[in-house]
Amino acid sequence: MMNIVRTGLLMAGLTGLFLVMGFLVGGQVGIFVAFLFATGSNLLAYWNSDRMVLSMYGAREVDAQTSPELVRLVGRLSSLAGLPMPRVYIVDNEQPNAFATGRNPEHAAVCVTSGLLHRIGDEELAGVLAHELSHVKNRDTLTMTLTATIAGAVSILANFAFFFGGYGRNRNPLGLIGMLLVMLVAPTAAVLVRTAVSRTREFEADRAGAELSGRPLWLTSALQRIDSGAAAINNPAADANPATAHMFIVNPLRGGFCHLFASHPSTDERIARLKAMAVEIGQAPKSGPWS
Repeated sequence: MMNIVRTGLLMAGLTGLFLVMGFLVGGQVGIFVAFLFATGSNLLAYWNSDRMVLSMYGAREVDAQTSPELVRLVGRLSSLAGLPMPRVYIVDNEQPNAFATGRNPEHAAVCVTSGLLHRIGDEELAGVLAHELSHVKNRDTLTMTLTATIAGAVSILANFAFFFGGYGRNRNPLGLIGMLLVMLVAPTAAVLVRTAVSRTREFEADRAGAELSGRPLWLTSALQRIDSGAAAINNPAADANPATAHMFIVNPLRGGFCHLFASHPSTDERIARLKAMAVEIGQAPKSGPWS
């Protein structure tokens, strides 16, 4: 419950930041335009987020005939979670990773990469899918999409301020200082807020996913393998669409500034929490690679 409240407050803060930026760029007219733009962007994201993201990654839908084991596992976990069966997709990409999308559980999709299917076992895959279905059940897929949309709108408005610098009698009421705030501070703040929302939801999905599968160490093992694979293998589609990186179970981006504003909590910290959870329910192994 606290995570939901925190996420709501962070999203409200991001929307407020966007409206303040509109005021700094164009005064009263600017804040009105910013409000309309934010509303339109969120409506577009609400209705089309799943199709847009799946298209970006060239995902192909699979069914019980084309990928029976994967679809059967998704169906079993969905039933345990009390969710309708989501659509299932595979992205032909050697980087092991996965994400979920959709505006609600009735319009959800779960997507895994071919690299994930090649590099982890059935139990680990169950842990990953349980994590993604927890995002669906908690409606994180909608929250994350709307947050990314508003953060992107902030960047667009900052570019507008850079090229046009306000306009007419409604131009930036704070002069040069206001324009610098719009162009430099606001986009950075937007990224930080989006990052905070994402990190909060990942911890919760780890916990809920481990409860759904009943085996926290399945996800622990999978996270370690996925993290190693993501660090070694490029994901060109994610590099071309960095605003979607927070949707994956592990950050798909490599190098550059991807660690400066990390969209995910530390994998080591996530693993430590899952191991502690396993100890609490008496499932921690006495020895082995994941102990």
